[in-house]
Amino acid sequence: MSVVESRSPQNPADVVASAPAAGAGGVAEAVRRARAAQAGWAGANAAERAAALTAAAAAVAGAADELAALVVREVGKPVTEAKGEVARSVAILRYYSQQVFDPVGAVHEPSGTGLAYTRRRPRGVAGLITPWNFPLAIPLWKAAPALAFGNAVVLKPAPQALGSALRLAELLGLPEDLFQVVPGDAEEGSALVEAADVVSFTGSAAVGRKVSVAAVGRGTPVQAEMGGQNASIVLDDANVEAAAAQIAAAAFGYAGQKCTATKRVIAVGNGEQVREALVAAVAKLGVGDPSDPGTAVGPVIEETARDRVVAATVGGRVLTGGDALDRAGWFAAPTLVDGVPDGHVLACDEVFGPICLVQDAGSVDEAVALANGVRYGLASAVYTRDLDRALSVSARLESGLVKVNTPTTGVDFYMPFGGEKDSSYGPREQGKAAQEFYTSTHTVALGLSGN
Repeated sequence: MSVVESRSPQNPADVVASAPAAGAGGVAEAVRRARAAQAGWAGANAAERAAALTAAAAAVAGAADELAALVVREVGKPVTEAKGEVARSVAILRYYSQQVFDPVGAVHEPSGTGLAYTRRRPRGVAGLITPWNFPLAIPLWKAAPALAFGNAVVLKPAPQALGSALRLAELLGLPEDLFQVVPGDAEEGSALVEAADVVSFTGSAAVGRKVSVAAVGRGTPVQAEMGGQNASIVLDDANVEAAAAQIAAAAFGYAGQKCTATKRVIAVGNGEQVREALVAAVAKLGVGDPSDPGTAVGPVIEETARDRVVAATVGGRVLTGGDALDRAGWFAAPTLVDGVPDGHVLACDEVFGPICLVQDAGSVDEAVALANGVRYGLASAVYTRDLDRALSVSARLESGLVKVNTPTTGVDFYMPFGGEKDSSYGPREQGKAAQEFYTSTHTVALGLSGN
């Protein structure tokens, strides 16, 4: 039997967690048990489910310091961001603990005598496949609404975040078998897609496409969030220094390992000024030990990720960074590049690490075309002091999330989240949109007895 293992990216000799891989049979058994537990959970009244999720939020809040330290150790997230993720996780659980009281249907005028109404029902077992970069928040922004609306959950976390997922399952304190973690990788993910009643995935475009095709082939509802190649447009009237500080944080915070991280900066008529401001802003970022509160840029998750960052500089001009750092762990310097040819990886695809491309546009139209000219469409930003230009440009950007004078990173859990093109498939996540995904609508026509 194979063993799943997570190691600290800043100290690869440190084994954070290990467990036997569930295998396809283990996943099928977990889903079977979850389905049995789901019947009782769905039959509980709204107040009972609200109380359980409220208690789960309190348990996570009570273990905040422990969880933040675990996230720092396991995935190398800087401690300030790790603490923020724990706080966000608590807020997500509290938010959905109250959504159990939302309307579950509507009453309509019947075509004859009697009553016509709709009612939402849980889908059954939610199969969740989650990445390592938000090891608490992403599992919970999927699991909390699934549970709130009466589903059971089987979670297959990324191997690199196994320890966080296992500890989360212990803390939630839910009824037995209602929330289960199945350790594993591709085999277990495929098995979960084949067995679950609804599937939610976050990860790469290549894997997300396979997940979506497999789920659709079974007729299973599926949503897949698959990353981005996010652009920030800096117009010639923008506050360049303020924009550069935000962009540097969005591009390099947590070593650029966020699906919403800025990957391209498009300067419109102010390229030299933007470059100078970005280089200065990057120089102010703390790089090093993620447990140090002054660190903004820690390690990337593994050696291959570090090597991809360094390799991606080939063919362009390095403005700053460009090297692996000479220290234990998988560290790459925050890297700005410009001057790449058409078709270069930094202009087309997502390099998941602390690297960002600077491009020039001669007009707003050219900047919008550059921003939209990739296969992804998750997040984008525009920096300007002109409200008319802000509204005009944001309306033309082909991304699910558009920011004005704010960084591409940062997602509000009470708002719908998802992208366009290869960034997403299926319905939006989070907010009120989650109820649509984790429930199905049933129409009831009630006639009067004797008519």
